[in-house]
Amino acid sequence: MLNGIFDSHAHYDDAAYQEDRDRLLSSLPERGVCRVLNVGCDIETSFRSAALAEQYPFFYAAAGVHPEMAAEVSGDWLEGISALLDREKVVAIGEIGLDYHYDTPSREVQQEVFEAQLKLAVRKRLPVIIHSRDAMEDTFALLREYRPEGVLHCFSGSAESAKEAVRLGLYLGFTGVLTFKNARRALGAVEAVPIDRLLLETDCPYMAPEPFRGKRCTSDLIAYTAEAMARIKSVSPQEMIDQARRNANRLFRLPD
Repeated sequence: MLNGIFDSHAHYDDAAYQEDRDRLLSSLPERGVCRVLNVGCDIETSFRSAALAEQYPFFYAAAGVHPEMAAEVSGDWLEGISALLDREKVVAIGEIGLDYHYDTPSREVQQEVFEAQLKLAVRKRLPVIIHSRDAMEDTFALLREYRPEGVLHCFSGSAESAKEAVRLGLYLGFTGVLTFKNARRALGAVEAVPIDRLLLETDCPYMAPEPFRGKRCTSDLIAYTAEAMARIKSVSPQEMIDQARRNANRLFRLPD
């Protein structure tokens, strides 16, 4: 069994775990998982992520507003996120970014909410977890302006975009997509990125790797993603897990 897995992007507050959440999460350490970063998508899920981090010693949290939720913010929403970031185990702002796949909310609204959170990240000196779909050019434009530390989560861009992300000092996170038959683009991005800039993540309950594609994902399944990544980087799966864990600990300022 592979050990020392750091799942750098999970959503265990999701309803998919409602029936067995505590039993499942309590079992993760014996399945080789040493750390999980649970990521918020809006105010409510950010609070739930922070609560999970307080409940489980190996859990950490990120707080932020996802681009698809950008039109839902109101009032003092940014102050609410900022207050969560003061909690000891909330270690990043996310997930934030741009998603133009459906063009809703409007691009202008998404950009406004993204930019506000980038400014907060710079002020708080915290890394960001970035969601970018069909919006790489505008995402990079704002990242060049604010130059935060962070990771492009569930990276879906080209090898050239991956290289640009590294030039900006960012990390790239990859999910079980690496194991899919049509993963050529993602595999090319992994090949283009130095091994010390790669993170392993699930985006659970989604993105389960083969042979579990379409089923509920859990952090221990990162072992399959690690095997795919390790082949590209010519290391063993355990070495890949260890390197990705060190990378995540460096980014999120946690002891290895």
